[in-house]
Amino acid sequence: MRQALVVDDSRTIRTILGKKLRQLGFKVSEAENGKIALDVLHASPPIALALVDWNMPVMNGLEFVVSVRADSTFDNMTIVMVTTETETSQMLKALDAGANDYIMKPFTDEIIVERLMLLGIQELTV
Repeated sequence: MRQALVVDDSRTIRTILGKKLRQLGFKVSEAENGKIALDVLHASPPIALALVDWNMPVMNGLEFVVSVRADSTFDNMTIVMVTTETETSQMLKALDAGANDYIMKPFTDEIIVERLMLLGIQELTV
């Protein structure tokens, strides 16, 4: 079973994204900030997908992306920023740091599925 990680300081967002990913066949882990997410990555089987918020305490999403991309162990992991940051400069900063895609909140289930399909993470049989 494919592994996914949802990193967001909002329990509600973690629940919404986790539920959708489980429906899509993922085993889901959750973390409330980037620091905890790094701990989860190092303690888990290989994680195929991480959905990451930008604004979190302790370690934000951009710092998490930079840390993950600095470790070749996680080269095959797809990282999608899911955030309220709507400035183009922020989006470019995340993509330059190594995020594979960028989804702005609020989002719908359809947007999540569509983006995962475009990234080759999800099959068309959704």
